This record gives sequence, C-alpha cells and structure tokens, in this order.
Amino acid sequence: MTDIEECFILAEELVLNAGKVIENSINKKKTTQCKSIDWDLVTEYDRKIEDVLIKKLSERFPSHKFIGEESVAKDGLPNLTNDPTWIIDPIDGTTNFVHQFPHTCISLALLINKRAEIGIVYNPVMKQFFSARRNGGALLNGKPIQTSCVHDLSQALVAMEPWLAKDREYLVSVYTRMHALIERTHGIRSLGTAALTLCYVAMGAVEAYHIEGIDAWDVAAGKLIIEEAGGIVIDTNGSELDLMTPKVIAACNRSIAEQLVKLFKEADLKSINKNLN
Repeated sequence: MTDIEECFILAEELVLNAGKVIENSINKKKTTQCKSIDWDLVTEYDRKIEDVLIKKLSERFPSHKFIGEESVAKDGLPNLTNDPTWIIDPIDGTTNFVHQFPHTCISLALLINKRAEIGIVYNPVMKQFFSARRNGGALLNGKPIQTSCVHDLSQALVAMEPWLAKDREYLVSVYTRMHALIERTHGIRSLGTAALTLCYVAMGAVEAYHIEGIDAWDVAAGKLIIEEAGGIVIDTNGSELDLMTPKVIAACNRSIAEQLVKLFKEADLKSINKNLN
C-alpha cells in the first residue's frame, strides 16, 4: 500500500528545492542542445533537476518507477504499468527558461494503477505552487482554486500553441483551428508551457487549452489539477484522453470542452473540403 501523504510531503519538498535551481539560473547564460527537433531545447539544468528528483524519490521509494522527459530522451518511452510511477518534466517551457521568459515550471505526478494520485506544478520565478491530490481539491499556494464558470465559448479565453505549426504534421490543423478560435472566442493566449497553462485553466484564468504533439510529462500533473478544480481534460476528438499520446482539450467544464470538439471537427472538415476542391 502506497502512503500518498508521505509521497506528497516528499514530492513537495523536492520540487520546492528544485525550483531554486530555476530561480537562481533563469538570468544566467545556458548551454542548450536540440533534441529530436530544432525547437525542442534542453539545458544542463533540465538534466540536473530530473536526476535529483529521481535519485531522492528512489531512495525513499525504491520500488517506484519513473518516466522522465530527459531519461526518456536517452532510453525511449517505457510502457505505463499499474506500478506506482512518477512522471517528471524537470523544466516545462525550456525555451521560455532559455529566453528568461518567466513562464516556466517543474511538473511532477504520481500515478498508481495508471491513475494520477498526486499532481504538482511549480513556477518558481512567479512563486506559483499548484498541487492536487485525488479527491482532495486543487490548490495554488495552499489556497483552493476552481475553474471558470463560463459556459459559452464566445465568452471564453482559450490558450493554444501556434508554434507547433513548425511541425508539418500539425501545420494545417494549427492554423485552421486557430482561425476558428479567433472567430468564435474572446481571444487566444500562448504561454509556451503546457503544464503551466493547464494550471491556468484550473485557476480560472483561461477557460480552455488545446495542444497536440506533446507527451505524458507535459500533461500528467496538470490534468489532475484541472479535474480537482472542477474541469475536464479529454482527447481532441471528444473521447477519453490517452495520457501516453495526449491530444488535449482541457476545459473549465464539459460544455466548453464539447463546444471545442465540435468547433475543431468543423474546422478540420472545412479544411479537408477546401483541399479537395
């Protein structure tokens, strides 16, 4: 039996300590490398934070497994099992971090039986510590948060990441869906960090967030935080989200989520018909 309280206390301590690395280095010159694509950056600090988190968690919980962004880059994506598994993004928004843009964070989630039990997202630059435990509500700096009460998409502020259009696989869908959002919502925002933007949905700062072409470590913690704040995270086609290949619509409520599913299906179909003609 896994003691969730013990896990949370240690995770909180480790993430807060790791945040000092980001806080103390954001204004320093970084050594960067590209991973599989030229905008997917990694710094020496990404690896340092992930190594420390895995080392300390392993010492306390030797039977637990880990899926970390940087270790996956070396070893390949493992299968998600029912075993207690920590999913780690040591720095989400690495490009922001490199450019000293203050929206960057550490994301840490604990899954048991493939279900998130703990979610932590910490932006040390702006001192925003988001956390959630299953059935325990969502918190920002220890205070409860809730998603927005907006139910009409035309009154919604929606976040997405236009830079994903650099990947030709997502070029058409990004532009067509972004145009649909421009026409049908209050506005669009882009922060360059999935984990933190999911938390902004949870706190009611934006009504929804759409992103594809990301990985489990970008979503695992934020998904639980949104759900515990009263929101919903589903697949772009409206079905249950596959955490290991996430195509995300995160929303303040099911009504907004369903309106976005419908809007994107219409936009995609319009684009297909245009290309056929």
